Amino acid sequence: YNIWPNEVIAEIRRRGIPTIAGNYDYGIGRSSDDCGCAYKTDEEKSMGQVSISFTNNKVGDEERRYLRSLPAHIRVDYELNSDPLSLLLVHGSPRRINEYLFEDRDETSMLRIMEGAAADILCFGHTHRPFHRVLQGGTAAAPRYRHAINIGSVGKPKDGDPRGCYAMLTIDESWSNSIDKSLQVEFIRFSYDVEAAARAVEESVLPDQYAAMLRHGK
Repeated sequence: YNIWPNEVIAEIRRRGIPTIAGNYDYGIGRSSDDCGCAYKTDEEKSMGQVSISFTNNKVGDEERRYLRSLPAHIRVDYELNSDPLSLLLVHGSPRRINEYLFEDRDETSMLRIMEGAAADILCFGHTHRPFHRVLQGGTAAAPRYRHAINIGSVGKPKDGDPRGCYAMLTIDESWSNSIDKSLQVEFIRFSYDVEAAARAVEESVLPDQYAAMLRHGK
């Protein structure tokens, strides 16, 4: 949604940041005109077509190869105590790169998704709206808690706060999946030059609505 895709890719590679593919990365990496986005109106669809066309024309061959190389998921497994801990990072959901997991997702459905992916902690994005839900599975006598975490968006929040957002996870040394407070999640907001980013949009062929979205965090 902005004019610096090559620069962003270069910075991620320079810093050696472990990265998974988002739906836009997947589409651009394959020179597709479909980003896998869910548009609600014809206007949104038209804006999206301008955006992906602009990005396809902007991204270089080497950057495109890098995007194609990104994994869909990253899994990190821990053995802290007697309980194993599996943390899974995805973009949309473990099932689809462009599946939306909103905060009001039915608990049974969310648990089924996490159990199917064998994830004690599931970190995801796609909606650009941060939240942390603790879900109780198992039985009343032997509960098993899982954590669903939308980590937010560093560059295009949609929760009404234009500041960037990321999540910091603190796993208790005495982790147990039978204790709901074994994981602490902090959402950290940071300021950046939103106005400069918005003006860059307005000075490009991208729709001005994207500039307004940056300014208002929506």
